[in-house]
Amino acid sequence: MRILVCVKRVPAPGARITLTDDGQSIDVRHLSFTTSPHEECAVEEAIRLKERHEGTTTVLTLGPPEAEEQLRYALSLGIDEAVLLESDGPDWDPQATATAIAEVISGLEAQAGPFDLILFGNESADSGGYQVGIRVAHSLGRPVVSGIKGIEIDETGLTASRQTPEGFERYRISLPAVVAVREGINLPRYPTLPGRLRSRKAEVTRYTPVRQTGGLVTTLLVSPPDQKSQTTLLGNGAQSAPKVVDLLEELQLL
Repeated sequence: MRILVCVKRVPAPGARITLTDDGQSIDVRHLSFTTSPHEECAVEEAIRLKERHEGTTTVLTLGPPEAEEQLRYALSLGIDEAVLLESDGPDWDPQATATAIAEVISGLEAQAGPFDLILFGNESADSGGYQVGIRVAHSLGRPVVSGIKGIEIDETGLTASRQTPEGFERYRISLPAVVAVREGINLPRYPTLPGRLRSRKAEVTRYTPVRQTGGLVTTLLVSPPDQKSQTTLLGNGAQSAPKVVDLLEELQLL
C-alpha cells in the first residue's frame, strides 16, 4: 500500500498573531511554527495504516524552505519519504495550492504508481479553508470524504466514519481515494531519539511549482480587537455576601 499525507506549516498554538503593515499577510518574524493539528493526526494515521497493511508512506507540503522542519518531524515519527513544494512570499490560495499539489502527485505516480490513499487534515489551523483536499481529489478524479474520525481498509476498499451529533455516518469508497481527517481520529505519537537522528539524514525531494494565476485574492486581513476583562472586588468575608447575592440576581441566577 502506498500512502501520501499532505501537511501544512502553521503558527504554533498560543502565539500572538500580528499582521504586516499592508494587512496582506501575517508577520512571521517572531513566530514559531508547527504542523497543523488535524494534519498531525493524518500523519499518525498514515503510519498506523502502514503498520497494519505494510507499504510505504510519503509526506508532502507546499511552503517556504523553512517548512522542511515539519517534513523532518514527520520523518522522525516513521514516515518514509518527504517532498517539499518550495514556494516564496505569502501563502498560496486554495486553488493554486491544490493545483500545484495535484500536478506533483501526478508526476510522482507516473514514476512509481498510484497512491492508494491520500490523506489531508480536514482544514488548516490558520486559514481554515476546507478546500485543498477536495480540490486535489477532483483534479485527480478520485472519491473523497472529509471530516473523518475512523478509517478501516480491507481487500475491497475503505470504510470511513464521520462523527455526528446523532452518532456516526459510515462511507464505503473504493481505492485509490482521498480522505480528510479530523483531530481525534487518533493520538499522535512523539518522535524517538533514533527517529530524530534518522530524519536529519533523510533526503527531502524538492520541487519548485509555478503559482497559478487567478483564484482567490486576499483583499485585507484584520486583527480582532483585544478582549479586555475587569475584576471588581465585592468585599471581604461575610460583608461581601449581600453584594454577591445582588450580583447573582443581576445575572438572573437566583
